[in-house]
Amino acid sequence: MGKIKQFIENEKGKDALIVVIVILVGLGSFELGRLSKESGSPGIEIEYTDAYTASPANVVSASESVNTSAVQNSNTTGLPAQTGKYYFASSRGSKYYTLGCSAGKTIKHENRVYFDTKDEAEQAGYTLSTSCN
Repeated sequence: MGKIKQFIENEKGKDALIVVIVILVGLGSFELGRLSKESGSPGIEIEYTDAYTASPANVVSASESVNTSAVQNSNTTGLPAQTGKYYFASSRGSKYYTLGCSAGKTIKHENRVYFDTKDEAEQAGYTLSTSCN
């Protein structure tokens, strides 16, 4: 016991002790990660209702039958309310986009204006982005 205490008290012993602690913490973290991977959890599943499908093309065609108010700003989460808004535009721009179009993803949610149909967006003075064709 005395030799171990004397070894730990000198500089080389302190360095060796730190190395051993780092290795043990790393191995413990690795094993905890493996244990969490082995849990039989299926993960997150996304379910779509009849109005919303996984395909952006279906979202566009479904929106043509929806008839509510012309323009709606985004709600507190930055997403359109569940009223069938499938087109959006920047309040500062001249182009409008479909919800499935990747070109409009750079527009901040607080600057978005939502529309029910293509006609409403065009009546408001917007033109369809060439990236969404």
